[in-house]
Amino acid sequence: MTGPSTTTPGRKASRGRIDKRQAILDAAFTVFAREGYANACVKEIAAEANVAKPTVYNHLSDKANLFRHTIEMAAETAMAENLAVVERLADPGDDLRAALEDVGHRLLLCYCSDESWALRRLLHAELVRFPDLQETVRGGGSHRLTEALADRLARLTLTGRLRTSDPALAAEQFIALLTGPVEARSGFGTRQVPDADLRALARAAVHTFLQAFGTEADFTATDARP
Repeated sequence: MTGPSTTTPGRKASRGRIDKRQAILDAAFTVFAREGYANACVKEIAAEANVAKPTVYNHLSDKANLFRHTIEMAAETAMAENLAVVERLADPGDDLRAALEDVGHRLLLCYCSDESWALRRLLHAELVRFPDLQETVRGGGSHRLTEALADRLARLTLTGRLRTSDPALAAEQFIALLTGPVEARSGFGTRQVPDADLRALARAAVHTFLQAFGTEADFTATDARP
């Protein structure tokens, strides 16, 4: 004999509503990235999400609100991936240079994903229409990444593995050493950068970073490479 269900109808409806909202936001990002804000239409987003057009309005009210929530969701997803990479420095092992190179390479992979480039292009294209998104995405997001990395660098400094009096500045410079060159190499996302090149950029960034913030133990003959 089958026992009574432990899931109430109300919970099923709530879960279904959340899933549908997520499907709409995922579809909206796809359409906005492909068409841009001005050319994207709610009807196309509904079709992409496999829902009725009124359903989109029921969840997100209008196109502008849909765009805001879509950008916020994409930015939060990207930030979670970046923060997970930085967390790898919680236990860098004996070879700090190798750990930093691994983190640098993984951050570049996040930065160069199709979704990340699409997010930045949308943000740049619509800053005049949605100026507050600059702070939402770049302000809160960039600050969170810098703060998380600065915290890890500060801990490495306290244990004598780095030397810096300003971990936040060191974190900003580490990120800049990674993202500056890859933006030039990729033509701001218009060209794919081979993984071998991303690894080389990470090595070069870490080499320069350790020149500024490393300890004497970081400068062995085998480590003196670009």
